[in-house]
Amino acid sequence: MDWSHYRFLSLWALPAPPAAVYDALERAEDYPRWWPQVREVTRTDDTSGVITIRSVLPYAMTFSVREVLRDRAAGVLEIAMSGDIDGWARWTVTPRGGGSLARYEQVVDVNKPLLRRLAVPGRPVFRANHWLMMRAGRRGLTAYLAGGHQAV
Repeated sequence: MDWSHYRFLSLWALPAPPAAVYDALERAEDYPRWWPQVREVTRTDDTSGVITIRSVLPYAMTFSVREVLRDRAAGVLEIAMSGDIDGWARWTVTPRGGGSLARYEQVVDVNKPLLRRLAVPGRPVFRANHWLMMRAGRRGLTAYLAGGHQAV
């Protein structure tokens, strides 16, 4: 087993229509406005950029992202990542009751040297750190959408 390989799945039930959720999620440059752990998003062109994240643990991760798929009709946004982490992440937004379900899938290999050295003993802590980041993201997006921050 490669202890630096991770698969994550998060499901966010959100009280906003799928179009509003999709619109918010496709504007990655706005993530720092509602997701505290997304520290910086810098677009380099229309389909790529650089993201820096930091959750509870005292380290930041920076990686380049490139759009792989943007399908509004299917509610799918997918990126490829390289840098401190390599892999992919995908949002899939679907209707759920009077709101939406945002499904976040991520498969990555951690490249940051310190995290690779601590891969075995740190794995439960790293997974908890990711869980806390995702919980904060769901809460932040819920508040952001409730404040009327939708596509213009």
